[in-house]
Amino acid sequence: MPAAILWDMDGTLVDSEPLHEAALVQALDKLGIEAPPEFHDLIIGRDAHSIHDWCVHHLGLGLGLSDWLRLKYRTYFASLHALQPRENAVDLFLEFEALGFAQAVVSNSDRLVVQANLEAAGLDAPGRISVSRNDVRRGKPDPEAYLRAAWLLEVEAGSCIVVEDSATGATSGAAAGMRTLFWPQGDATTPAGTELIDDMAALASELRGGPGQ
Repeated sequence: MPAAILWDMDGTLVDSEPLHEAALVQALDKLGIEAPPEFHDLIIGRDAHSIHDWCVHHLGLGLGLSDWLRLKYRTYFASLHALQPRENAVDLFLEFEALGFAQAVVSNSDRLVVQANLEAAGLDAPGRISVSRNDVRRGKPDPEAYLRAAWLLEVEAGSCIVVEDSATGATSGAAAGMRTLFWPQGDATTPAGTELIDDMAALASELRGGPGQ
């Protein structure tokens, strides 16, 4: 039986990917750099460090990581009032929490973004277990973040279910040896070792059919 449900944050629990992308594009625009048409596919699910590195090498970004993040986050935090849950994902999270199931949020975003998103989504409860990019040495697609979440919850990695919207994150969950439900926004190639979920109804059905049986 699954011992815990581990949720990705951006694009899974909350529909924050458009806000992140808009903040990145605006930050580049302020520096006189135009984002390429394929920018969305290049950045989805990736952490801020790897996105900065890509922009440096492919777009000629000359700003250091710290200054780049300050520029990007000013725009992102200013748009948090527009943050919405993804379909009924937050309600589903709260449903399982009320039933007493172990859960954690596992994100490739920096800690201050994770905390801001949790607060905006109404998930900033005392004792909430979350793992950010700042809490691990290697971000997704490395399995470290999901393995750390299992350790914090004191459960076996192989007994967890992961819910992810990006190939990067789903690859991380599968690499951690966890059953991984891949719930993308739009068409995407399903990573090896993961299960494609078409919609919220299917996700709810899979999760309700797992814990507690």
